[in-house]
Amino acid sequence: MQELGEGLGVPEGEGGVRRPRVQKNVTRTIASDICADIFPVGAFLPTENELGTRYGVSRTVIRESLKILESKGLVRGRSRVGTVVCAKDEWNILDQQVLEWIGPRIFELDLLTCVLDARRAIEPFAAEFAAARATVQEVAEIERAWERMRDAEGDLEAFTQADVAFHAGLLKASHNQVFMQLASIIQAALEFSLHASNEAADARDEALEIHKRLVEALRMRDKAAARECSHRMLDLAARDLAIAVRKHPATAER
Repeated sequence: MQELGEGLGVPEGEGGVRRPRVQKNVTRTIASDICADIFPVGAFLPTENELGTRYGVSRTVIRESLKILESKGLVRGRSRVGTVVCAKDEWNILDQQVLEWIGPRIFELDLLTCVLDARRAIEPFAAEFAAARATVQEVAEIERAWERMRDAEGDLEAFTQADVAFHAGLLKASHNQVFMQLASIIQAALEFSLHASNEAADARDEALEIHKRLVEALRMRDKAAARECSHRMLDLAARDLAIAVRKHPATAER
């Protein structure tokens, strides 16, 4: 088996210690194997020596990788017993790396629908609060995010990044301390969700129009209109996400 460090231009450092890129690759590979049920929930991982042989790295690299995975809730070490794969509801699914490790299985695990449910519970209130509390500068920043969405044209990545900035800005502009904290906590999950719905949309004109209306509602301090725009925005996201789910091979077979 080829070592994960081979072909990457990442030689060992002094004392045989692997450089960070190899560490990251090993962590990602073990995590991906867990997410793919190669190491299923409740099962014990092979020993550190066996994992080192499997992935072609030292025990030190394996040990550090397991620490990272444990910090994100994927595994739990048990003294004198071994390392067990945790139940999926213990995984830190809002973590950017965990979402990347889950990869295409994000559809199978229904995580994007869960994110949408959370947004439905939060964003309309945030929009209403923002209409009453946002500063002129905060409204201007949200509008700039909308302008970036408009100018992205066919660039899905640029459109999604601007869309994320729009919604994160809205949460912060609510001046609700919990919502403001959530803006950074859910950013990774929000990005995955928006990317999926934006990719599925045949056109983005409707989304652009409703985002523009929300900016106008904030500027006019119209709380009812801001909340209504948020509800409409989430309805569009739900429609496009449903299309994305139907198109995905793992869910289309159900």
